[in-house]
Amino acid sequence: EKGLAQNSLDAYGRDLGRFAAAFRSAPERIPGVAEVRRYVDSLYAPVADGDAVRAAPLALSSRSIARHLSALRNFYRFLLSEGAVKSDPTEFLPLPKLWSTLPKYLSPQEIDVLLEAPDPAKPTGVRDRAMLQLLYATGLRVSELCHLEVADLAAEFGTLRVCGKGNKQRLVPVGKHALKAIENYMASGRSVLLKGRSSRYLFVTARGGSMTRQGFWKLLAGYGRGVGIFRALTPHVIRHSFATHLVEGGADLRSVQAMLGHSDISTTQIYTHVLRSRLRQTIDQHHPRA
Repeated sequence: EKGLAQNSLDAYGRDLGRFAAAFRSAPERIPGVAEVRRYVDSLYAPVADGDAVRAAPLALSSRSIARHLSALRNFYRFLLSEGAVKSDPTEFLPLPKLWSTLPKYLSPQEIDVLLEAPDPAKPTGVRDRAMLQLLYATGLRVSELCHLEVADLAAEFGTLRVCGKGNKQRLVPVGKHALKAIENYMASGRSVLLKGRSSRYLFVTARGGSMTRQGFWKLLAGYGRGVGIFRALTPHVIRHSFATHLVEGGADLRSVQAMLGHSDISTTQIYTHVLRSRLRQTIDQHHPRA
């Protein structure tokens, strides 16, 4: 009903499944305030085996606990709207402290080497180069990249229609290098991979289906190792690199927010670390007593 992404639905489903498993011995009633509080406490640290709530098998991060609480809140709000409960036991639950971490990103030189890694003599290499070029040119999420359809690209206008989180659509400009790579892929790679089959998806596999998130993760990690980038290289690192390089080049945060598809500017503000580093350089270069 909320139009959430499938990944979000899967995560919330796992969280609610864990919550249900903790109270499997008393399925006839819905857990109240005391039970919910004990369960939430168990997410922070293991509890005694004799307690009604089982010990947490692994310690959860603050972000995982925050997502867990979000799942419980939505669940109990639904129960309240349906008349299944008379009050919401999650209403006053405190959220864990979330620390902001600097995004991992590649330097422009590392990006250049990575984009040249796929073999242009192979149809899969032509496809992979087009995907990497487009990912860096637009900052798409990996799920958005894999679900692109041929009709979403308006090459003559240099724009891409993207369906992001919550089924929200946005138009993203595409640079000439990415457009050229996609043109080469459409001319010499895609038809070879499809072998006469049809597909509405832009990026396809040798089996004719769309590229999957997991498949692209493996491809990207392999290309990273091939060019000597051994640290955790994920599609989100390329997304962070896109945004970081934009801000370094002078782009304002509102523009970056629109291109990334962030609903809240506070999510985009993580890239202000680049602005802070630029201020340091400005002081060093221009202040007489720096």
